[in-house]
Amino acid sequence: MRAALQEAEKGAAAGEVPVGAVIVSPEGKILARAYNRPVSAKDPTAHAEILALRQAARKVGNYRLAGCRLVVTLEPCPMCAGAAVAARVAEIVYGAEDPKGGAVSTLYRIASDSRLNHRASVLPGVLEEECSALLRSFFRERRRR
Repeated sequence: MRAALQEAEKGAAAGEVPVGAVIVSPEGKILARAYNRPVSAKDPTAHAEILALRQAARKVGNYRLAGCRLVVTLEPCPMCAGAAVAARVAEIVYGAEDPKGGAVSTLYRIASDSRLNHRASVLPGVLEEECSALLRSFFRERRRR
């Protein structure tokens, strides 16, 4: 989660909502790192998770990331949770809950929905306070402008 937080800080510095993600291999090696970039990329799909999943898939040469872990500072939205399921990640680890858009524990439970062809385990609340504080600080600063 520390690596994902570093990515989120890069995003904040770039004026993006500070969400960072990393993909970790079954052996514990970081395969990909990314932060949110929808504003700078002018791309609504440029969430940290999507960018990290794409990068990891290219690195391993397969869209299936079996045994990998997605670590992200904010609970994934429906798009990102769906992409993680499509990529066959084994686990989704996140820091802060997203009460307005969370799709793995809060509003929806996409990663554990038995109607889908793959399920991922979910580990919420890792470094939750640090992840939440970064988001609160970012939005507090934006409201001041």
